[in-house]
Amino acid sequence: MTDLADIDMEFVQLGGTGIRTSELQFGTWRFGKETEEGNVEIGEKRAHKLLDAYAEAGGRYIDTADVYGGGESERWIGDWLADRDRERYTIASKIFWQIRDGDPNSRGTNRKNIRHRIDALLDRLGTDYVDVLYIHRWDDQTDAREMMKTLNGLVEDGKVHYLGASTLRPDAWKVARANQIARNEGWEPFSVLQPRYNLVDREIEGDYLEMARHEDLAVCPWSPLGQGFLTGKYTREEGLTGESRAAESGRFADAYLTEENFDVHDELDAVAEEVDASPAQTALAWLMHRDGVTAPIVGARTTEQLEENLAAATIDLSEEQVDRLTEAKGGPYAGL
Repeated sequence: MTDLADIDMEFVQLGGTGIRTSELQFGTWRFGKETEEGNVEIGEKRAHKLLDAYAEAGGRYIDTADVYGGGESERWIGDWLADRDRERYTIASKIFWQIRDGDPNSRGTNRKNIRHRIDALLDRLGTDYVDVLYIHRWDDQTDAREMMKTLNGLVEDGKVHYLGASTLRPDAWKVARANQIARNEGWEPFSVLQPRYNLVDREIEGDYLEMARHEDLAVCPWSPLGQGFLTGKYTREEGLTGESRAAESGRFADAYLTEENFDVHDELDAVAEEVDASPAQTALAWLMHRDGVTAPIVGARTTEQLEENLAAATIDLSEEQVDRLTEAKGGPYAGL
């Protein structure tokens, strides 16, 4: 296994923002997350070890949200940053999901909710600003003009540097329209997008990526390993009809444990063997080679998993190998 000190991730341009980001970003959605059994998936001590490992590999972009772990993710990141040079790190967080029962205004991108939550978010992180603030989802109940004016106010106040939009896979036009409103008014537009994208989840290919290219937006995909499907943990036999399929939720099984996706995995396994890498590393390397992708967001439960994922930065795929992986899924955009 590659040693963390030998990875030394490179920096890539974050869209048209003018700043540079680690080629693999670190996602902290598991920090403080409770399992169905009531246990905490990643506690504070392990969270700090994971952040240490990411930083040791040269990572400088940390992604969180104000609902991750009920705010604990931000708080633990803030405690970790307190002993470091904050300016060396790019910190991104998100606002959207309801945070108070019985209060409909504590959800969405209305002005009241955004302005209240940014201050609490910054307090937990122990910083005066976040580098990127995402809307976690699109809010159809709030007028786009009001939302962009409010978000621009956060930039003018110095609490946010850049704006981003998470998910929005079928609604690329909404981002384009909001950015046009912002440009017309001289406000800050969205600069970063965070969609789901991986070898088997290909719905952003086409209009979404074309819009991102046209608008010079950074694209930082989440779920780059298809919720674990692309790590090789599922065999075809057990995934299609056996114990693995029975053990997974119907939603996951129907989306991932399919004949078509196992065909993709067969090609992934073949390329992984050729480059002497794991399937997970090869799937991440494919994303890093994709035109229009800025930096995938990786996560891990253990430092060993994180080390394996970050080592994807050391893998070089040939154009022929990238094409084989791209075309394995098939569909209208297989050749893009």
